[in-house]
Amino acid sequence: MAVLTPPGPEPLHASSTLNLRTGGAESNVAASLAGLGHRSAWLGRVGDDPFGRRVLADLTALGVATDAVETDPARPTGLYVKEPVGGATRPHYYRAGSAASALGPEPPAPDLLRAARVVHVTGITAALSGSCRRLLRSLLVERAVPGPLLSFDVNHRAALWRDAPEPAADLLLELARAADLVLVGRDEAAALWGTEQPDDIRALLGAAPRVVVKDADIGATSYTPEAGTVFVPAPRVDVVEPVGAGDAFAAGYLAGLLENRPESARLRLGHLAARAALTTTDDVPRMPPRHRLDPHLAPDSSWSTAP
Repeated sequence: MAVLTPPGPEPLHASSTLNLRTGGAESNVAASLAGLGHRSAWLGRVGDDPFGRRVLADLTALGVATDAVETDPARPTGLYVKEPVGGATRPHYYRAGSAASALGPEPPAPDLLRAARVVHVTGITAALSGSCRRLLRSLLVERAVPGPLLSFDVNHRAALWRDAPEPAADLLLELARAADLVLVGRDEAAALWGTEQPDDIRALLGAAPRVVVKDADIGATSYTPEAGTVFVPAPRVDVVEPVGAGDAFAAGYLAGLLENRPESARLRLGHLAARAALTTTDDVPRMPPRHRLDPHLAPDSSWSTAP
């Protein structure tokens, strides 16, 4: 999406200037993975308009491959506007009828997907349209593209589900149970399924071999066949804006997985990536260099002084 945001804390209606950036859950993850030193590609659709060209230019500059992105001559690029409200951020989505909503039902660029080690999708895409929901069912439930590890971030955005014909809770649970890796916030699991404790969330998701439950500034708990249950507390941070922190955490965790690091290091790298996002108003943060991050991934390192 194109992202518009006021340059300061003033309300949207009082601002005479808006900054133009790029955002979107899956593209945020791809960009943060590139910032952590990994090859990544984003598959999506943009309009044949200035916003679409800006999205492609920004992602390319961030090191994300966009060769397989489709340009729609008839539908516009999706738009997301941030509104500062009382120290928080209120989102306004303009995505109905967007180019991205026409994704699916068949997976795009299947050869590229088959060659990937990880394919990452989120519940935000599922909220966009019926064809997008069929696309995620095809990828996760039907395993239309065998081979890569399938990562799913629940990423529930209630505002996007208001006109959906099926309840978000039911579909997001179905998709989560079908994935190889599930990332979910404790708060969104409580809102969607009435399940608040990490152990209960793990039990609800059933046979998914990897589950990561994020609990805001408390920490994250993972459940994996190799390491069992692992908890890593979140490092302290002075929050500028929380938008994009979950995507950055997913990128950090996936980077640790791709590097075959121990489970605690994957969670630590997720926290450090999220910390970078929490200290900026950009949806895609600038990742600290790896020589600053990697020394803090070992279990005997000083976690309280992590950058």
